Amino acid sequence: MFGAGNQGRSGGWRARPRRVAALALVGAVLTGAAACGGGGGETGDSGKSAKETGADGKPSASTPADDAGESGDAPDPAGSGGTGALSRRDLTALAFTDGEKIGKYTAGEFTLGAPLGEDYTADPATCQPLVSLAKGATAFDPVSEVHRNVDVTEEMLGTTVAVQLRSYNGDGAASVMKALGAAGKACAGGFVENRAVAKGQYLKVEPVKAPDHGDEAQAYRFTILDVRGTLKLYEYLTVVRSGTTTLSFRADITDTKDIGKVPEEVITAQWKKFEAGAKG
Repeated sequence: MFGAGNQGRSGGWRARPRRVAALALVGAVLTGAAACGGGGGETGDSGKSAKETGADGKPSASTPADDAGESGDAPDPAGSGGTGALSRRDLTALAFTDGEKIGKYTAGEFTLGAPLGEDYTADPATCQPLVSLAKGATAFDPVSEVHRNVDVTEEMLGTTVAVQLRSYNGDGAASVMKALGAAGKACAGGFVENRAVAKGQYLKVEPVKAPDHGDEAQAYRFTILDVRGTLKLYEYLTVVRSGTTTLSFRADITDTKDIGKVPEEVITAQWKKFEAGAKG
């Protein structure tokens, strides 16, 4: 899934040991929660599905600059009439910087690269956009993307947010939002997330109030069963589209409590930074 804070930050070591210590403290009860709802470095809203095609089996409609996601640069949109993807350099300038403060939260990069790997898929495949919006999730692949981890440094069991910016050619971003909306409806009653060593059961997918940002936005609340099949966990996903770019926010917590939503201050701060930079 999209748990954000467990891979740590580039250039720093505090975040990962903090999570490891947290898991030791909660013991067997939240070991399952960590595996499904925010533990370990294998969670997040990124990575590619097992197939290099879209979830419907169709060939990808756009080709990323490279498979590494954050490495390399896509063409700049100058002269594209607003239909070209932003480059990784552009997205990096519009995203949170390492160490940037957002209220009580601190942003950083993932030390192990983008969260979520190719071993994470959805069953049925139409639910894949709810697991990941990265390459292979839909018939439209991002040309460039950047990934940020946002959490409270001092909190071992606090809320973490994966903030990910992705840019597409043509109408790819709008089409991705359509696929996300279709998944939200088709998978409302739940689905299975297949992982490398376990399966995660989404019990319910519910639409929640989305922010009034960008050209369109969607938001969801997930009720997920822990790997032991005994605890209900809650995660939130918000995705905002502005032109050819999507901004996704996935929030979770290493606990069974419901955090209620993706922290508004994180969404607002990232949107304002993106909007100001894009205009500039």
